[in-house]
Amino acid sequence: MSATTTIDVSAVIERQKLNGFLVRLVVVSWIITFFDGFDQNVISFAAPTIAPMYHLTRPMMGNVFAIGLVGTMLGGFLFGWIGDRFGRRPAVIIATLLFAVMTLDFALVGSYGGFLAMRLAVGIGTGGMLPLSWALNIEYAPKRWRSSIVTVVMLGYSAGISLGGPIAVWLIPRFGWQSVFVFGGLLSLLAAIALIAQLPESIRFMVATQKDGKAIAGILRRIVPDRVVPHNARFVMSDEDRLARHFSPLLLFGGALRWITPMLWVAYIFSSMTAFFLATWTPLVFEALAFSRPEAAAAGSITAVAGALGGLALMRFTDTFGAIAVAAMPALAIPLLLLGGFADVGHAGFMVLIGLIAFALIGGHFGLHSIAGIFYPSAWRGNGAGWATSVAKVGSIAGPFLGGLILSTSLPVRQIFALMAVCPAMVLLCVLVIGGLHSRMLREGRREPNTDLRPVAAMPE
Repeated sequence: MSATTTIDVSAVIERQKLNGFLVRLVVVSWIITFFDGFDQNVISFAAPTIAPMYHLTRPMMGNVFAIGLVGTMLGGFLFGWIGDRFGRRPAVIIATLLFAVMTLDFALVGSYGGFLAMRLAVGIGTGGMLPLSWALNIEYAPKRWRSSIVTVVMLGYSAGISLGGPIAVWLIPRFGWQSVFVFGGLLSLLAAIALIAQLPESIRFMVATQKDGKAIAGILRRIVPDRVVPHNARFVMSDEDRLARHFSPLLLFGGALRWITPMLWVAYIFSSMTAFFLATWTPLVFEALAFSRPEAAAAGSITAVAGALGGLALMRFTDTFGAIAVAAMPALAIPLLLLGGFADVGHAGFMVLIGLIAFALIGGHFGLHSIAGIFYPSAWRGNGAGWATSVAKVGSIAGPFLGGLILSTSLPVRQIFALMAVCPAMVLLCVLVIGGLHSRMLREGRREPNTDLRPVAAMPE
C-alpha cells in the first residue's frame, strides 16, 4: 500500500512565478470588471439625456443612481453566500449573466419606475460579481503580489467607467440613449460566455471545502506543469485556520478581526460615499458649473482614469508596506477637496483639480479593495469580502442620494467638494488603525489574522 503524499497548496501558490495560468486569470477578470464598471455607471453619462426626456428631477435621478447601489449591496450578500457555498466560478458566471441581461432590459423601459427596477436588478449582478472576482484572484496570487493583482483587476472597472463617457457621447446622438445599454449588455453577455470556457474554480476554496481531489490535482498541474502530483495526494493549506469551515457573521469579528472588520467597514462606507458621488454625478455637476456637455463627459472619464492611476501608484507600496500605505491617499485628498470647494482655480484649473481629487479619492478606494479580502480565510473569504463591500454600499447609496439633495438646494455647487473632505478624514483614521494592526502582523510573520502556521509536508520536487 503506497504512502499518502501531503501537498501544501498554499506553498505551491507562494512559490509560483508569473505564469500563463495566472496571467489568463487576471486578463479574464479584468474583462468582466470592465463591463461591470461600464454597465453599473453608464447611467451617469446617459442621465443628461434621460432626465429632461422623462421629466426626472435631480432628486429623482439621485434615486435612480442610489437604487442601483442598493442592488449592489444585496448582490454582495447574496453572491458572497453563493460563492462560499457553491464556489467562486458559478457565482461569478451567474452574476455576470444577470447584469448583462438586465442591462439589455434597461434599454426597453421608458418610465421612472422602470428605471428604478432595472437599476436594482443590474446592481445585484454587478455587486455580486466584484468581491468574488477579487477573492478568486487573491486565492491564486502569491502574497507578495496580492494587492497589485487586485488593483490591476479593478483597473478594468475604472476603464469601463472612463470609456463610458466617450462611448455615450458618440452613440447617444446617433442612436439614442438606449444604444449605450444595448452595447454594454451585449458585450457583457459575450464576456459571460467566455467565463464559462475560461474561468477556473478557486483552488483554495476547493481545498478548504474538501472538494474532489482529482479536480484539485488538475489545477495544480496547470499552475506547475513540471511537477508530479501523485494520484493519492492529500491537499492542505498551511497558512489558514483549519477550524472554521462554516460561515457565521461572528467569524468576521474573531481575534484581530474584531478591530479590522469594523474599521474596514467604516472606511469603506466613507470612501464609497465619495467614489460613487464622483462616478455618478460628475457629468451633471460639471454641466451645473457651466462646462459644455462634451467637457462634462470628459470630466467623468478623467475621474475614472485619474483614479486608476492612483490605484496603480499605490499598489506596490501596499504589497511592500501593508495596509498602512493606503493612508497616504485620504491624507492627500483632504486639502485637495478644500481647495476645490473654496479656491478659484479657473475653468481649466478646475478640470485638473478634479483629476487630482479623483487620483487621491478613487486611488484610495482601490487600496481598500486590494486589502478587503486578505484578512479572511478561503473557506469564507467570499462572505468576508462580500459583507465588507455590501456594508460599504451604505456610503455608495448615500453619496449619489445626498449629492442629488445638495445639488437641489441653494448651496453653491463647488462647495459640495469642501463638504466631502469629511469622508477622507474618516477613512484616514480607520486605515491608520487597520494599518497599525497589519504592520504588527507583518512583523510577527503573519499576513492574516487567525492563521494556522503548523508545518505541512511540501509538494515533492
